[in-house]
Amino acid sequence: MFKYLLRRLNLFLATSLVMVGVLFYATGLFPVDRTHALTGIHTPTASQLVQIEQDYKLDKNQAWQFIAYLQQRLSGNLGISVTSHQEVAEELSAVLPASFELAVMAAIIAICFGVPLGVLASQSQHKLTQNTIMAITLTGYSVPVFWLGLYLSLWFGVDLGWLPISGQINLLYEIKPITGFMLVDTLLSESEYGMSAFKDALLHIILPATTLAVLPFTVVVRSTRSAMMNVMNQTFIRAAEARGMHTGTIILRHALPNALIPVLKHLGLMLGSFASYAIVVEMIFSWPGVGSWLVSGIYQRDYTVIQGGILAVALLIIFLSILIEVLHTVFNPLSRKDLYATS
Repeated sequence: MFKYLLRRLNLFLATSLVMVGVLFYATGLFPVDRTHALTGIHTPTASQLVQIEQDYKLDKNQAWQFIAYLQQRLSGNLGISVTSHQEVAEELSAVLPASFELAVMAAIIAICFGVPLGVLASQSQHKLTQNTIMAITLTGYSVPVFWLGLYLSLWFGVDLGWLPISGQINLLYEIKPITGFMLVDTLLSESEYGMSAFKDALLHIILPATTLAVLPFTVVVRSTRSAMMNVMNQTFIRAAEARGMHTGTIILRHALPNALIPVLKHLGLMLGSFASYAIVVEMIFSWPGVGSWLVSGIYQRDYTVIQGGILAVALLIIFLSILIEVLHTVFNPLSRKDLYATS
């Protein structure tokens, strides 16, 4: 197992190195001075120019410049934002929690609704029920996320007036950031309006989280159905049925835990698509996360923000993909058997 983890760590480092190399190459293609693209300083002074040349080894060849660029980025020096004149690392740390909060809520919605529907689709004896569930998932997978977000905003926010359609919380509430997660901060707040602020933040997150959850929801339903149909035909399930165990007990205790293992793998494969969907959803609902921050930087040609946002999103996708693969190997006995057989 140690060799396997070491190989996964090497894969993470190698993939991250290639990604940083692509970003380094892209800085030379930006239609601005290289010092501006690297640091975000538009008109540096003479002393700043000397410091930039020393930090990024601009007087040496490309190999040394890449090593210096790698050192600066991995040390947390992502440059200065051209628009806000703030450290990009500070801005990134301020918007990351909102994106994480939205992604976690979307994942909870997708799993809580997707797994039961997948089990129902696999165990139902009625063709109408199966076809209806599969039609819903196919429709959800095919609907463009930007159209769905705008339609939900128009229906629930404008026409019915049930839910807010922009922002993370009403501006009337002043919640001191503690963890960065608005739902958690409202509960930890000592304000007398803390519970009211929590309800308002919960209402704000419903529409964007629901929109973002559609894609993983369809994947969870289809993969759960396929995995359950495969597991229910296994020998140990038939043995449990022969012992007279209740069908619900067999599904919950024996079939479902084994069926969720391939579901985990499918979720890991769709992280890239999920991240791109999240950027669109954040823009539609004015959610103050990494996606809207990155798109705003693109509109304003803030090259350090673009590099910082792409670096953060890419590293997270690479890390989570490898983490899910490791978890899949840990929880899947067949993968462990193959692993030990080959090591």
